[in-house]
Amino acid sequence: MTATQHGIYVNILLIIHPLLNTSIQEGKYFLFMASANPPKISDVRLAVLIDADNVPPHNVRGLMEEIARYGTPTIKRIYGDFTKPNLTQWKNHLLDYAISPIQQFNYTTGKNATDSAMIIDAMDILYADKIDGFVLVSSDSDFTKLATRLRESGKIVYGFGEMKTPNAFIAACDRFIYLEIIGQRAEEDNEAEKDVRQTGRLTHISRREIDKRDTGRKAADRKSADRDEKKTEKSIQKVDKKLIQLISSSIRDVEDENGWAFLAEVGNLIVKKQPSFDSRNYGYDKLTTLIQSIGRYDVEMRDTGNPNVKLVYIRIKNNR
Repeated sequence: MTATQHGIYVNILLIIHPLLNTSIQEGKYFLFMASANPPKISDVRLAVLIDADNVPPHNVRGLMEEIARYGTPTIKRIYGDFTKPNLTQWKNHLLDYAISPIQQFNYTTGKNATDSAMIIDAMDILYADKIDGFVLVSSDSDFTKLATRLRESGKIVYGFGEMKTPNAFIAACDRFIYLEIIGQRAEEDNEAEKDVRQTGRLTHISRREIDKRDTGRKAADRKSADRDEKKTEKSIQKVDKKLIQLISSSIRDVEDENGWAFLAEVGNLIVKKQPSFDSRNYGYDKLTTLIQSIGRYDVEMRDTGNPNVKLVYIRIKNNR
């Protein structure tokens, strides 16, 4: 398939979707290979079910913003015994994000009734057939079978949880996002807001204050550079041999006769092989940036006829 043909194909099948952080234009496009008529993000209805017992409440804003990237959360419920002291912090966030609390008392000591309530509700929602996918927010492996059952019924399942989440639950989801990377992004946004507020204080135009403003900008640039460095340092996973093998094998699976592979297809295949894969896990906002940082792959931008859209192709170096 030529680049022009591929561009036409992309214009038909591409929708604005950040699922893989795959960079075609600013890393905002995702290729739905399985459907000729992919839905718009606003049309993808999601049921968000949160296990309050196994998820911290400190970054609800980041969580809801991340979920909004995959669809519209039409059902938002959180399950737990909110009479417990450790769940009181959740109460402050429920009204802000229109999350419906489902109070579930523990029937006996040592047994968690929250999981059962959440699973029963999920099956009721499934059979009502009014949503397109589920978002299961938990770090508990008890929801592994639920995720598997929902996928068997043709629903897409997004999982959110901490790094401690067992691999069985991660593998049962179509896509799994670690809460730690969402928290890091929120911290960076807060730092950026502080810089903006500090810069905004310079209101008078004078030679001395212009010099101060220039100095402030240089300092802000240094802070921005430091933030970029910290972002890589704050990565929750390291680029290792296993990751390189995953990327290389995925390239070989979809490469053409010259060894070039369309990055969106590579990213799609990587997530199918490893649902928890996310370039942000390694400190990079986009898959393209991660690929380039490894240094083992050639990257080529191809025109499509649309000046606003570039196709990104990659291949293994010296693979000619």
